[in-house]
Amino acid sequence: MLFSDGILARSEAMKNSAWAVLAAVLWMAMPAGGDPGDERILLAKDAARSGDRTRLAQLAPPTGHVLDPYPEYWALSNQLARPSELDSDRIRDFLQRNAGSWVAEKLRSDWLRSLGKRGDFGPLLAEYPNLGQPEQDIQCYHHQARLYSGDPALLEEVRPLWFTLVDTPESCIPVLQALVREALISPDEIWWRVRRLMEAKRNAGARAVAGWLPSDQQPAASDLDRASANPSTWLDRLPVNFSASRAGRELALIALARLARDDPQGAYVRYLSINERLSASERSYALGQIAWQAANRLMPDANAWFKAAGDTPMSDDQAAWRVRAALRAGDWKAVRSAVEAMPAELRAQPDWTYWLGRAQIALGNREASRKEFERIAGRPTFYSILADEELGRTFTLPKKARAIGPDELEQTRQNPGIQRALALFRLDMRTEGSREWNWTLRNRDDRFLIAAAQIAQQLGVYDRAINAADRTRNEHDYSLRYLAPYRERIEPNARNQSLDTGWVYGLMRQESRFVTAARSGVGAQGLMQIMPATGKWVAGKLGLTGYNVGWLQNPDTNVMLGTTYMRMVLEGLDNHPVLASAAYNAGPGRAKRWKDVKPLEGAIYAESIPFSETRDYVKKVMANSIVYTALLEGRAPSLKARLGTISASDGSVGAGMGSPAPGAGLEE
Repeated sequence: MLFSDGILARSEAMKNSAWAVLAAVLWMAMPAGGDPGDERILLAKDAARSGDRTRLAQLAPPTGHVLDPYPEYWALSNQLARPSELDSDRIRDFLQRNAGSWVAEKLRSDWLRSLGKRGDFGPLLAEYPNLGQPEQDIQCYHHQARLYSGDPALLEEVRPLWFTLVDTPESCIPVLQALVREALISPDEIWWRVRRLMEAKRNAGARAVAGWLPSDQQPAASDLDRASANPSTWLDRLPVNFSASRAGRELALIALARLARDDPQGAYVRYLSINERLSASERSYALGQIAWQAANRLMPDANAWFKAAGDTPMSDDQAAWRVRAALRAGDWKAVRSAVEAMPAELRAQPDWTYWLGRAQIALGNREASRKEFERIAGRPTFYSILADEELGRTFTLPKKARAIGPDELEQTRQNPGIQRALALFRLDMRTEGSREWNWTLRNRDDRFLIAAAQIAQQLGVYDRAINAADRTRNEHDYSLRYLAPYRERIEPNARNQSLDTGWVYGLMRQESRFVTAARSGVGAQGLMQIMPATGKWVAGKLGLTGYNVGWLQNPDTNVMLGTTYMRMVLEGLDNHPVLASAAYNAGPGRAKRWKDVKPLEGAIYAESIPFSETRDYVKKVMANSIVYTALLEGRAPSLKARLGTISASDGSVGAGMGSPAPGAGLEE
């Protein structure tokens, strides 16, 4: 017994010693101006991460630190995985003491999720109304609770979920099953969902839903997998009587849709071989799938195939590509028809409002076009600026908001959520800090938002300054919304590379929001989000030796390498900023491949970029460049003129600058 106690004592001493070493390291790493209690917060975070409940319990009691709720939240959240240790009264006490805070919302979410998983629906029903922003899985646990309590209104209320949920949380499955069980979903609607899930590559979900079909329509689970895994083989081996059953036809349609992802032309050829054995609606569905994938590959046949598909129901992404295919074909009548066929919510988006307006101009309907442009004009966004220009107006900076007074600034600074967010940023807990910041800014008036932006700017938290200023509705400060820090580094480099400064700032704002430590999921780093391989390649072109990845975290070398790369891609791509912006994000080879066989309007090129990330990126960079030029030079150039015309493709797919070096955003 003494021997065992000695081992335990030494083990505990070693553990305490390790914690002491960690504490010393954390203390030495403490940012200047930190709170003496910061060490406890960092130690508690580490204990929570490692699952050390004993240490976490020791660190959880409050000490008067602004971040006191966090160790207590981590300790309570840790209990949720162990129902036998759960103290519901302590959780309720925490929620009451921290009412309205982000950590209270987070703990309440964690608690409700735990209750839902255990089927403890009574407390869930009581607490759910206090949740501010329930995630989909928690919403479905609440639906389950209502279902099991016999709520007669539930199923009709949740029926739309059948048509909107693609990524389906496990908690939603019993609710969807109940819709089928109560005959609120027809077999046709079950097949509709199977198709949508297969289109979205959710094969396991599709198999599960197919199992809810009437027994005489159910395909074998292995058949769904085989039709999807080897669609050309499946189609080539279809039995003569495949069309005699609903399952046979549906499996052929699923195979056609899957084949179209890789080979739209091959899918069309196989469609022609079986189309006479399909119903009119099934033929339209197949053509719509083939057209969608062809449009995504910028194939010229896409527009004609969409026309042949008629009015088949389409997903939002499919409907959007129908417009893009018509735009690239220069078919303005088809553009108008495709936009007008969209669901109302999708149709109201600025993208499609603008293109409907352009289609009305092309078709001679000036008054109708003006009404469309007026709906979206007056904002600093891509299509809003273009709409203003179609109405004969150039982009104009809004009147600057009345100066924030010292009292307003101090009142905002003393807000508990702002204080917690800034403390988290001080401790380099950026994820938690951003969530705390965003939660605190909900439903705030413009004065609070501008004051918060000023505070963040003063502390160098530039991304949150932009985030706050971006939210204002009536009073605006574009010098905060479009911050221009590091001017002493950026402007000389832009001049040295003969680059438009507004474009450089517009790109940098989109890349990093001026966070020097920013790092993307694919490894791009620093202010200009440079990939390590790209940085090395550019450094080599400049004759620089000693390159290492640390250069990308240094603002001086990052901006020097990034602006040099911008100039290189610009020169290699017709000196066109739209192509160069696309190349910076997705690589020069792709930017060239996305050209057309004929000259293409710059806005149409941008809208029809196949990668959604790059498409959104290019639009935002180009719109940002207009706003920055207005701020820096006191005038706004024409966005439409800057977008210009993209020259016809010459058939080349090289980087256009002597190397296939990857762009800063996505590896080629």
